[in-house]
Amino acid sequence: MNMLTGAIFKGMLESGCSNLNNKKAEVDALNVFPVPDGDTGTNMSLTFSNGISEVRKSGSDSLPVIAKTLSRGLLMGARGNSGVILSQIFRGFNQYISGREELTVKEFSEALANGSKLAYKAVMRPVEGTILTVIRESTEAGTAYMEENPECTLEDFMDHLCDEAKKSLDNTPELLPVLKEAHVVDSGGRGLTVIFEGFRAALQGKPVTEESEPAAPEEKKNERASGYRTEYILKLSDQGRRSLKIERFRKSLEQLGNEIILSNDDETLKVSIHTMTPGEILILAQRYGDFAKVQIENIQDELKPSIIEEEPVEEKEFGIISVAAGDGLKKLFTDYQCDIVVSGGQTMNPSTEDFVTAVRKVNARHIFILPNNSNIIMAANQAAEVAEGKEVIVLPTTSIPQGLSACIAFNPDASADENRETMMDAVKAVSTGSVTYAIKDTTVDGREIHEGDYMGIMNKDIVVTGRDMLETAKGLIDSLCDEDTEIVTLIKGEDAKEDECAALEAYIQENYDVDVDVEDGGQPVYYFIIGVE
Repeated sequence: MNMLTGAIFKGMLESGCSNLNNKKAEVDALNVFPVPDGDTGTNMSLTFSNGISEVRKSGSDSLPVIAKTLSRGLLMGARGNSGVILSQIFRGFNQYISGREELTVKEFSEALANGSKLAYKAVMRPVEGTILTVIRESTEAGTAYMEENPECTLEDFMDHLCDEAKKSLDNTPELLPVLKEAHVVDSGGRGLTVIFEGFRAALQGKPVTEESEPAAPEEKKNERASGYRTEYILKLSDQGRRSLKIERFRKSLEQLGNEIILSNDDETLKVSIHTMTPGEILILAQRYGDFAKVQIENIQDELKPSIIEEEPVEEKEFGIISVAAGDGLKKLFTDYQCDIVVSGGQTMNPSTEDFVTAVRKVNARHIFILPNNSNIIMAANQAAEVAEGKEVIVLPTTSIPQGLSACIAFNPDASADENRETMMDAVKAVSTGSVTYAIKDTTVDGREIHEGDYMGIMNKDIVVTGRDMLETAKGLIDSLCDEDTEIVTLIKGEDAKEDECAALEAYIQENYDVDVDVEDGGQPVYYFIIGVE
């Protein structure tokens, strides 16, 4: 075929999305750091699924309508840096279309190339060897191919684009040494090639369909559903098999939703639940393994809640939005003047829409957002761009201790610019450490890491590993603290024991002349988060 219509493009999108959903566990496994985090494949899958969901709702076969709807859906659903970059690629694609109902093969190539340019512009410091490289090199090769083969079909072009994207992906370890050391290709780049492969399959008349799983046996059913139907299948890690207590897990689910269906065996955990907070449901699970399948469906339209009249809140000068996971951390941020704490963190990156919704709820002229994670900053920045009627200031906090320090430094009597400067000065004075466990065997910075090892991470570097959690934590503290250290904040996670926390507090006091602030954060994944000033 020689023309791209809306109907053809929609079929390509469906196939690409299904292929990504089917292979997101494979993409997740490419992450270099062996931390149970908000993995690239899951982020890209949730982002793309949100875009496709909006396209389906539109019911349109018009190419400009589909492209615009997809762009908006991806923008609002973007999670993690890879999800934001993906949304920018198709934002650029949409900008190029500019009302065209059909695209020639050459125009399709140019639209993708425009997406590549916009994606690069969205990243402050682009890094080669990532998804950016794959989209740039593949679309440049596509442009060259069109010049040499002006009469080629869509099928021919897409076949060539997929081959060039794979070639670029295979070369990413040569551009990023950390990938070469870990013997993996870039995870975001792989996610993009999976989408392109789905596009190609659709054009070949063999569209990818989403793999279905048998329903788990029903265990609990309440009369009223709520919010989002959240379903997933989790492949249990060795650590997860050891630590999962199914009754405790069930009780945790009951605190977050209803209509619960739960089953597990030695290899997998299957859950279906209706909840208002799908992010917290995924956060609860991911410490036990890797997602093989995730599906989140908005069912709020099915509900008929009673209308509650609320008293209007007077607009104030400042508001603060922070990101955290764990009841203790949420309370701590609230105590430190935060208006809203968005649920999320390393294990589940909030979407652009999560931030936009929070911004709408805060009735203030100037709103500070504290992402508290490097993989959340881009989504927060996107939200700041689309928010209307308010000045939204994203402070690039990359850890919980940085976010807390920023809150403490906030002065409601100062101007927005003065607060921005003061809060960022406080952020820069903080070093952060965390103690977690490895979910796979790998090598990072010459250090061999084995599944189940405890890891002490200082800022972004793994500085100590071991089979004993307390000894690993002590080694991390020794790396963080020196003679200039004045304050140590020790934040206990939900899986850490009281006596372990007490032992670490005693170790700090015995070895360093500092003030120690101990908080029960209740955060998942990280036994301890440590802030040093």
